[in-house]
Amino acid sequence: MTDTNRVALAFSGGLDTTVCVPLLEEEYDYDEVIGVTVDVGQPESEFEEATETAKALDLEHYVVDAREAFANLCLQSVKANATYQSYPLGTALARPVIAEAILDVALEHDCTALAHGCTGKGNDQLRFEAVWRDSGMEVIAPVRELGLTREWEQEYADDHDLPVEGGSEGKYSIDTNLWSRSVEGSELEDPATIPEDDIYDWTSSPDGDDPETVVLTFENGMPVAVDGESLDAVTLIETLNEQAGAYGVGRTDMMEDRMLGLKVRENYEHPAATVLLTAHEALEGLVLTTEERQFKNHVDQKWAEKAYEGLVDAPLVDALDGFVETTQNRVTGSVTVKIEGGHCRAVSRESPHAVYSESAASFNEADVTGGIEQADATGVAKYHGFQSRLANRVSEDGTEEAEESLELPQTD
Repeated sequence: MTDTNRVALAFSGGLDTTVCVPLLEEEYDYDEVIGVTVDVGQPESEFEEATETAKALDLEHYVVDAREAFANLCLQSVKANATYQSYPLGTALARPVIAEAILDVALEHDCTALAHGCTGKGNDQLRFEAVWRDSGMEVIAPVRELGLTREWEQEYADDHDLPVEGGSEGKYSIDTNLWSRSVEGSELEDPATIPEDDIYDWTSSPDGDDPETVVLTFENGMPVAVDGESLDAVTLIETLNEQAGAYGVGRTDMMEDRMLGLKVRENYEHPAATVLLTAHEALEGLVLTTEERQFKNHVDQKWAEKAYEGLVDAPLVDALDGFVETTQNRVTGSVTVKIEGGHCRAVSRESPHAVYSESAASFNEADVTGGIEQADATGVAKYHGFQSRLANRVSEDGTEEAEESLELPQTD
């Protein structure tokens, strides 16, 4: 142990976290600041920026590779068909993984506090702190606690010769990981503004290219192969991002309801997530019963809500996972997805666990599986909707109309 007062900072090398380094020393009296950058699939340029900025600040800096853990969580979310208001939760799923990695570094280096550069208006402050507040360490949020603005931060950086770029570069707030790329800010904050194509990086504008088919293989609900080639989680996601992104698949432009009640305009790119979620739902449609699918819709929605909140380790999620995993025991098989013109759709599906009988469903077969004949449906048809028909014949004053006008099911 040491008497040195250390704080571990979630460090990106951008303006917010760069300004946080001296502020943690000046305003919070910490002797040492440790910067931690966590790799969940960002571009290499972001790590170069973080490393160079840390060096210029003389900041002790660590880069943690958490891509595998993050990719596995993303594929776990596919089992729950997890989306929040139509987007596949890339940013939300990444935050607990990042927070856990930073906490591990903090514990390893005897830190007494954890810090982030999140504002007081976003979701990330809540997601980070949901993980950290169980650690017993102090949690510090300089941007929120000191009421900092971007203008103040830029002026402070200039006055203290901090290594940050000024000017108009980076007018958008962009967050990138394996599962999604988000773009917000600047003119995009106006919901009436139509985004220019240059905000997109992963996806090409849809054109008239010939469609392409992709075969996804699942084992117990988990994607394991693309076009017959077994791939690890990270490579599988990267492959589909490139393959589907070339066709403009996976764009979302939405008004997102944040946890604090604010609405924000968000633009997302998520090609791999879109393809995998489409394929997985198609396979579930083949192998799950009607009741399982109906109930699982509720479970999936609640799972996604907890993931959006950054609470994937909540006891409720453990319980939800129990149900999800039980249903996934039969979600094994393959789905062919066609990608074209900014869209993807399942065009075939196969599974040894299909809850489907071709002969039963065929229009060309007289008999149905189990010896049931078409005529056997007559009784069901007579009873179907009977209560509604009866209710509709009750007048407003509570008296019944002539019963003879109502066709009654016959009983023996």
